[in-house]
Amino acid sequence: MIIFVDENDENTRLDNYLSGMFDNISRSKIQNFIKNGSILVNNCIKKPSYTLKQGDKIEFEKLENEELKIEPQNIPLEIIYEDENMLVVNKPSGMLTHPTSIERENTLVNALLYKYGDNLSDINGEFRRGIIHRLDRNTSGLLMIAKNNKAHEFLAQQIKDHTITKKYRAILKGNYNGDEDRIDLSIGRHPKQPHKMAIVPVKDGGKESITLLKVLERFKEATYVELTLITGRTHQIRVHMSHMRHPVYNDTLYGAGEGRVKTQEQVLQSYYLKFTKPFTNDIIELEIEPDEKINKVLTYYRNRRTK
Repeated sequence: MIIFVDENDENTRLDNYLSGMFDNISRSKIQNFIKNGSILVNNCIKKPSYTLKQGDKIEFEKLENEELKIEPQNIPLEIIYEDENMLVVNKPSGMLTHPTSIERENTLVNALLYKYGDNLSDINGEFRRGIIHRLDRNTSGLLMIAKNNKAHEFLAQQIKDHTITKKYRAILKGNYNGDEDRIDLSIGRHPKQPHKMAIVPVKDGGKESITLLKVLERFKEATYVELTLITGRTHQIRVHMSHMRHPVYNDTLYGAGEGRVKTQEQVLQSYYLKFTKPFTNDIIELEIEPDEKINKVLTYYRNRRTK
């Protein structure tokens, strides 16, 4: 079995991570499995106290008393596009893309397993069946899902080559200066707060990160924008906007605080995808309407402006 560590589990001890995953196996047994090489991290034997990093590959054969299973759940899916190799869903705000060692229910993967069973790619392990890319819990919008490993590889290569177009809608805090912008600032793990990302120079481990911004509508206290991702780093839009001193509205993790209009954290939506259909030259172009959070904030500020 192969498991890839998600950002939500980064900086967790290896033994604690696996103990939380296999709650029917004692921690001492887990530690023994690690010490005797039954559990490998990135193809190497690590200490039980090893601190996990995002992207680490944990690999092991069946463990004694092992009981690791992600349960299918009958959760409605809003399917925007589907063919024999893939689908695109509209993930709601508040839903995790995939389970973690702590949360194993009510995620998009639980819903996908109920509808598609084993007809999902498993390149990224059991916890991420079908998942090619992801959205933060409180970011809504379009996500591509692979039904098989060949389709997964086909779509993942497009992401790697930056040939997929991904556009977002967002409300930013404050009145953004200028109508268009290109933010080209490398991003890496925050040096003091490892659950966050930050602007980090490439020489210090940051990765190239480019976001294009276009202002759609202005208000005295907020700005409605379209954001196009040239790269796709973790929390890229949120970090870039925070650095520009116009964080995404209600994004409390990156300094926005709570605005006048209350929503479930950041007002951010992945609304547009353009990609090549697997194993063809056909271009698929998808767009959805603004979500409930965006409409709620826009309605409030538009009404204030007309009074």
